[in-house]
Amino acid sequence: MVSSNIAVTHASTGLVVADVTRAERISSHVIRITLGGDALADWEHVGFDQWFRLAVPTSDAARFDNLSDRFGVSGYLKYLTLPRSTRPVIRNYTVREFRPDTAELDVDFVIHGGVGIAGPWAERLPVGDTVGLIDQGAGFRHKDAADVLLVGDESAMPAVLGILRDLDRNATGTAVIEVPAADDVQPDEAPDGVDVRWIIRSGGDRPGTRALEEVTALVPAPTVRAFSAGESRLATGARRHLVSGCGVPKENVAFCGYYKLRPDHA
Repeated sequence: MVSSNIAVTHASTGLVVADVTRAERISSHVIRITLGGDALADWEHVGFDQWFRLAVPTSDAARFDNLSDRFGVSGYLKYLTLPRSTRPVIRNYTVREFRPDTAELDVDFVIHGGVGIAGPWAERLPVGDTVGLIDQGAGFRHKDAADVLLVGDESAMPAVLGILRDLDRNATGTAVIEVPAADDVQPDEAPDGVDVRWIIRSGGDRPGTRALEEVTALVPAPTVRAFSAGESRLATGARRHLVSGCGVPKENVAFCGYYKLRPDHA
């Protein structure tokens, strides 16, 4: 995470090892991986934008039994001491959907044309691979919010959709989600009083720019509860508009820069 005020919590489940049971491309830029296994029966699902550390195998020799149950400072330092030949790559992801009746967990991966490690791994449709998960809780703190403003790009789409799904059904407000293609738009389960605005990015647009323009044209009440995530400029720019421009208290805005584009993307 580039910049964030999202609190990190640790569930008692610790490290959970699961297997990829299904994998499919569901749109131009999204692949959905379904995880299953006995260990997921104890998954402490909290909903909303629940996120976790995902350990992805980089070779057949990858090991998960020597990873820490927590990924704080000590867990990270231990991770760095592990042999590179057997050390999985760890990235942050959001729970797209959890089904306790079947102990299945869906994760959506954004594909960037072979860039990175987790995305290309998902693009292989790696059914049968083993992964590790360390639950880190949910960042959106206002579970009973009456008025909300949510914004994210495609990397934050699972988080925004999860919050919309789990909000109080009487909640009102606006959600802005920017995606690179029209078929990347997903069904939402927003309360009737929340206006969900999908922004389709043009090819030359910097990710997050159009979503930020949409949000900065809004003037919500200072009592709004907000969530802003995705590319760093979008996450921090929306927060700055709400706090400095609209008088929203800082504690009312959960924000997280999931990644930061290189200067040549400016």
